[in-house]
Amino acid sequence: MRRIPELNKTVEAGQGTLFDLFRLHAFFTTSTLNTVDADKTHRHHAVIENLNADMKASAMAHFSAGVFTANAAWLVLACITFNLTRAAGTLASGALGKAVTATVRRKLINVAARISTSARRVTIHLPENWPW
Repeated sequence: MRRIPELNKTVEAGQGTLFDLFRLHAFFTTSTLNTVDADKTHRHHAVIENLNADMKASAMAHFSAGVFTANAAWLVLACITFNLTRAAGTLASGALGKAVTATVRRKLINVAARISTSARRVTIHLPENWPW
């Protein structure tokens, strides 16, 4: 069991607390790690689960029906796409670097643009009211 102090959001308003509050995090483990290291390992697994959920909400939701080689190829392409999308979001802004891939696709990739060429130059015309 790990006890973490609860942050008081009303301290800035001049209202203190009568007694300190704590959040309790319980976890079970079979390892011989101390409490702090076990909690760090547990939180690392939580980050991995968020990434798995993000992948399942995008390309991994469209696996083919029961063909191992097709699923393996799809998984490789899904991972490449996921990494490139996350890199584009990180390069675009700090907020998109922490956003899920659906938000990055909506704000950066799925943009209606017109491509024109003039004097051997390619120009991308973005919408005038595009907020990003």
